[in-house]
Amino acid sequence: MSTTGISVAAAEFGRDLEQSYATIAALMEQARAAGSQLLVLPEACLGGYLPSLGGGTEDEEARQRRLANLPPALELGGPELRRVRELAGDLVVTLGFCEADGDTRYNAAVTLTGDGILGSYRKVHQPLGENLCYAAGTGFAAFDTPVGRMGMQICYDKAFPEAARALALDGAEIITSLSAWPTARTSPAETLEADRWKQRFDIYDRARATENQVVWVASNQAGTFGSLRFVCSAKIVGPGGEVLADTGTAPGLASARLDVQAELAAIRGGGMYNLRDRRPELYGDVVEANRVAQEVLAHA
Repeated sequence: MSTTGISVAAAEFGRDLEQSYATIAALMEQARAAGSQLLVLPEACLGGYLPSLGGGTEDEEARQRRLANLPPALELGGPELRRVRELAGDLVVTLGFCEADGDTRYNAAVTLTGDGILGSYRKVHQPLGENLCYAAGTGFAAFDTPVGRMGMQICYDKAFPEAARALALDGAEIITSLSAWPTARTSPAETLEADRWKQRFDIYDRARATENQVVWVASNQAGTFGSLRFVCSAKIVGPGGEVLADTGTAPGLASARLDVQAELAAIRGGGMYNLRDRRPELYGDVVEANRVAQEVLAHA
């Protein structure tokens, strides 16, 4: 039996890049001590997330103030990610950052080792005015790694079943979901555990793993940043929907070991053939309805 060690973090990251590198290095050390070959870090590790979400109308002064407070925009081939690669060595690491492509910025994720970048991704689904800061990505693609075929998505993407399904159909065995997922914006709960956005976060994680019969690894930011308070709740979910390891509502590292191929074979051959039994010829109306809805919204 060939097992893979997986670790996933709920950790705090802000604008200070040197502090980010120190936190990443510490988490890598913990992951190696746990015997892990894969470490999944949160969205916006290098330079932190946005200080607030919202949107609506804004004047030019407010727009310039917002743009001046964005995370540092980094290039895939730049020195910042090269430094993370040097720290990673033979550890497979997934992390989030603000990607620069010329003057355009993306909320992005990358999977890398010391040997190079294995895959990159730009967030497709944008919540609550994130489109005021970032351009949207245009697709989902799985890629091969030393720990298996993987796919990536970021935060709000997990609320859309189609995103994870696209990766599963492209052969992803492990899907990493990186987040800066905050508490509810209104009617706050007395505890993080009771927060309705935290509960939504957990439901999505288990649902996406179960319906696609994949190993689902969900990281998250911790602490606070600007007006946001994050729910932590990093977890590893097996292809049957069982939570294998979870940080709960505290910062930390959750780790598990599993034979990915054996787990997938057992679930996918155990009587529920979710991917095989699809009827895509009947789903066209769903896609067409979505296209029409998007056109209506665009002209509203």
